[in-house]
Amino acid sequence: MMRFDRSNALRPRFHALIPGGAHTYAKGDDQYPEGMAPYIVRGQGCRVWDVDGNEFIEYGSGLRAVTLGHAYAPVIEAARKQLELGANFVRPSALELECAEAFLAFVPNADMVKFCKDGSDATSGALKLARAHTGRDMVAICANHPFFSVDDWFMGSTGMPGGVPQATRDATVKFNYNDLASLQTLFDAHPEGIAAVVLEAEKETAPAPGFLDGVRALCDRHGAVLILDEMITGFRWHQGGAQAHYGIRPDLSTFGKALGNGFSVSALTGRRELMQLGGVDHDRERVFLLSTTHGAETHGLAAALATMRVYQTEPVIETLWQRGRRLADGLREAARHAGVAEQVPILGQPCCLVFGSRDADGQPSQPFRTLLMQELIQRGVLATSLVVNYSHTEADIDQTIAAFAAAFEVYRRALDDGIAKHLRGRPVKPAIRRFA
Repeated sequence: MMRFDRSNALRPRFHALIPGGAHTYAKGDDQYPEGMAPYIVRGQGCRVWDVDGNEFIEYGSGLRAVTLGHAYAPVIEAARKQLELGANFVRPSALELECAEAFLAFVPNADMVKFCKDGSDATSGALKLARAHTGRDMVAICANHPFFSVDDWFMGSTGMPGGVPQATRDATVKFNYNDLASLQTLFDAHPEGIAAVVLEAEKETAPAPGFLDGVRALCDRHGAVLILDEMITGFRWHQGGAQAHYGIRPDLSTFGKALGNGFSVSALTGRRELMQLGGVDHDRERVFLLSTTHGAETHGLAAALATMRVYQTEPVIETLWQRGRRLADGLREAARHAGVAEQVPILGQPCCLVFGSRDADGQPSQPFRTLLMQELIQRGVLATSLVVNYSHTEADIDQTIAAFAAAFEVYRRALDDGIAKHLRGRPVKPAIRRFA
């Protein structure tokens, strides 16, 4: 049985110095079974090692930021070489233009790009452009998509709105995915008030026929800017993102995560008419857009360039889909064999899978999610999701399926004779919640 003595000893020290014990809430120890939240010291390919020396096949993939694999040699070497030349200067580096040209060659419907460090800044920058362009204040966001930004315009609409003024909260309204009528209702309720519509192209549920085209048409009809969040779908669904995969035409879109294979780089991109408001080549009121000291750090851009070159020369997208299909098929068969197929559905596209966890009544269950993670961790699989990267081999997938099959047997017993007999600690909690 794996031990987590060193990780557990570190936990109070992390919480004493870092609010929440982590710099990303989704990485908090409350997202893992009690006493089984490993602190990582290194990663290679699809595997990570913790402070106790435990080895895991990892599927969180750095919260979906690592598509090629941890410490992927061409990316690391590109960043290392660039660091020897300096990381930040008083004027733009030539690398910024090279990276912009490479990025815009990947993404359809995009004329300009501005790089920054995280998805929140990029998406908030997109909303600022939309508000400036339309002269409106409100934003309509998809209620079924869990996260768009740490900034007030989004957090005020969540279950963790502390510190956000009520007026800001009131400026964000929600519609439902695959429900054009709910979006039309918002436009009817706020005529000429909505500056932008923000959504991801797809999460675990595929877009219904005509939905994405319908969103585009509603934005055109009501004069709103369509912002597509491609933080997750970008460089996973297609090297040009979900907009290339589904043929969507957003006005603005935001990329990050996989763009630098885990390095800190993100991008706001879109139509020149909107993007140039942050520049000087127009006669409209200017927008102060993403002016960040570290937004174009050279090693991050070098990592992004190297990542894009791998996508151009190797079958990254095809492999993500193929490995994901193998994983999904194997897990579904193992779940059927254990009699838990209804309780543990495998959801999403093969390139970005997640698993559900339901109780005997078919209701979503945090205790059963915790139990499944507990059993997987003990079998060497670290999986808050089932997100594959390019370094997962078929042997890794088969090992993962075997670990899940054994965990499913425990899950079945817990359904039959009660979870209390099998769960060793407190259940995991939602990352975004009002109280501890």
